[in-house]
Amino acid sequence: MPSFSIPSFSTTLDTELQQKIDTKTKPPGSLGKLEALSLQLGRIQNTLSPELRNPSILVFAGDHGITEEGVSPYPQEVTEQMVLNFLHGGAAINVFCRQNSINLHVVDAGVKGDFPEHPDLISAKIGRGTKNFAQIPAMTKTECEKALKKGAELSRMLPETECNVIGFGEMGIGNTSSAAVLMQRYTGLPLEICVGKGTGLDDSGLVHKREILQKALDLHAEIQEPKEVLATFGGFEITMMTGAMLESAVLGRTLLIDGFIAGSAFLAAFRIVPEIMQYAVFTHQSDELGHGEMLKFLQAEPLLSLGMRLGEGTGAAIAYPLLQSAVAFLNEMASFESAGVSDRSDGE
Repeated sequence: MPSFSIPSFSTTLDTELQQKIDTKTKPPGSLGKLEALSLQLGRIQNTLSPELRNPSILVFAGDHGITEEGVSPYPQEVTEQMVLNFLHGGAAINVFCRQNSINLHVVDAGVKGDFPEHPDLISAKIGRGTKNFAQIPAMTKTECEKALKKGAELSRMLPETECNVIGFGEMGIGNTSSAAVLMQRYTGLPLEICVGKGTGLDDSGLVHKREILQKALDLHAEIQEPKEVLATFGGFEITMMTGAMLESAVLGRTLLIDGFIAGSAFLAAFRIVPEIMQYAVFTHQSDELGHGEMLKFLQAEPLLSLGMRLGEGTGAAIAYPLLQSAVAFLNEMASFESAGVSDRSDGE
């Protein structure tokens, strides 16, 4: 399996960064989460004047064998159809990336069907969908290793060579099932709070989904090592995303973590190399049941909570302007001294 050496970022500038934030022409803390975000960006880049260069989002697509168990109301071919929609520019992630000038790349990590060549498509197919993990492991250890390595390679080989902020999205019918069991095994939380309705199951469908996933967890009860868990329950798109996240942190990029599915990939990355946490910005809290508890487990505070549960990396794309605001106020806002504005006196 590939190994990833993620450095802990330097805290040598912490005092100066905090002073720069606090001496802007505002009451201390009055810009709320933007202040914490600017501090994090300064730490990651080890500078008092961080900048955002060539923001990019990778959307990984893959099919899941677990759909054989009727855990999704949508047929498997929707994965392929939605990838074509991405390539034609018609999906929500396309719209939000265009709106915010974010580079978008779509990765075929393991879709059942084939696609024509397209400048925005990266063909990285590990297999034509995973196996049904309710019966056997979703992938072999070799396939898991290939997916992690390919994700790392894609991160290193981004066309946007100066990219220092990267988001992650996904598409794959059945992938909320994969994410739910990954979450359960990585966190130890009860399965019932990890499993939601995904793309729109009714109540009886949700009961069936929970039953199937509990049987799968019981079948593979002995699997605990983080990478083995990923091979047993993960999707090709989730696993490849995990590799891309890990390598992006190695490269010192800021990571924009989307919702429930991307969160499960991050959980895997976190269990493999905990130092990745320092580089992660959790862009929003998904409305998918389980994501709130996942964020609590990670002790992560999302930037937004808009009731979204689409995936695709849409939360990352929508939250990106908040990073721009955090950098802008830190670099451009006047200090009390430069503006000739009186600061508060001690004791007031």
